[in-house]
Amino acid sequence: MTQQVPSTEPELAGVRNFRDVGGLPTVDGRRVRHGVLFRSGHLAHATDRDAAFLSSLGLHTIFDFRNAADKKLEGPDVELPGVRNVNLPLSDPADGAEFWRMVRDGDLDQLRTILADGKAANRMIASYRMIITERTAEHSHVLHAIAQDSVPALMHCAAGKDRAGLSIAVTLLAVGVDEDAIRADYLESNAKHRRYKVHRSSSAASAYSPEVMELLGPLFDARAEYLAAALETIEETWGGVDAYLERGLKLTPQTRERLRERLLD
Repeated sequence: MTQQVPSTEPELAGVRNFRDVGGLPTVDGRRVRHGVLFRSGHLAHATDRDAAFLSSLGLHTIFDFRNAADKKLEGPDVELPGVRNVNLPLSDPADGAEFWRMVRDGDLDQLRTILADGKAANRMIASYRMIITERTAEHSHVLHAIAQDSVPALMHCAAGKDRAGLSIAVTLLAVGVDEDAIRADYLESNAKHRRYKVHRSSSAASAYSPEVMELLGPLFDARAEYLAAALETIEETWGGVDAYLERGLKLTPQTRERLRERLLD
């Protein structure tokens, strides 16, 4: 028996971008069950009250998609008694280390060099494509675990936007959720109260000037074009969602049906 989730979204003090993805419609008229699949940003700064709420959800497994560099920066997740925490990094801590150092420390001219003229958005699109093509083993692991026993489940990365957003999208594709609904859920990460707070090394006003924030914006936005790039990559690489799930993620029809039993009303 899974715990019924309150109908109003909780206000978590130390966890950004938390939500239950229950209620999303499938193409054949079913809906994702409430209380079985959640998403959020990292849990490293969860308060005692946040942890008590998360514990009340009856979680079986937390899938943490952060890499070692993320965890060094933010800290480990708070421990929730009886909940399994599975770390499956979806990005390499060495990949772009200098880039992210510049994001934190660079002055305006340096940021213009690495982010202006579409460079920031293009980097995000490339990252989304890479996760789809190169992290099939990790996504396969998640879906097989959910099909077996790992619900209720919470998926998170740092901001709960990109790596967790893609993993949620892949999970929803596997059970036949409508792509428009997947896109709408993904874009909810743009809500002001959900957004990951931009952290820069300097606290000077110039470090957060309007131009700096505009340059950084594409890195911290959830943009429809990013998710579209991931879906296009599935089409280009495998020829469609079904082939991606079967050949890329090694899901049998029986496993997909078990996922539907786990996640859908």
